[in-house]
Amino acid sequence: MNWIFLILGGLFEIGFTTCLGKAKEATGSTTYMWYGGFILCLFASMALLIKATQTLPLGTAYAVWTGIGAVGTVLIGILFFKEPADFWRVFFIFTLIASIVGLKAVSSH
Repeated sequence: MNWIFLILGGLFEIGFTTCLGKAKEATGSTTYMWYGGFILCLFASMALLIKATQTLPLGTAYAVWTGIGAVGTVLIGILFFKEPADFWRVFFIFTLIASIVGLKAVSSH
């Protein structure tokens, strides 16, 4: 169950970075809406990480959480913010995913 909390926390991390990017592009009161989403996603992400680390090893949980956030944020950047998707960027995204899967595989929980 704590792996589910950790994955959800990583997804909320993607949410808060996406809201931050959208707030940068927004104008007027819409900016505050995106910053509100940022704060809500940040709170949920941290709360889920805290819950997951109650039973999962801290180093593994943090690495997986940040990995999910990093991969997801890069993919959101490519898909929605028109960031480049060159060979090396995609290659290193896949190596990061392989590392996250490897950490899950060697974890005793």
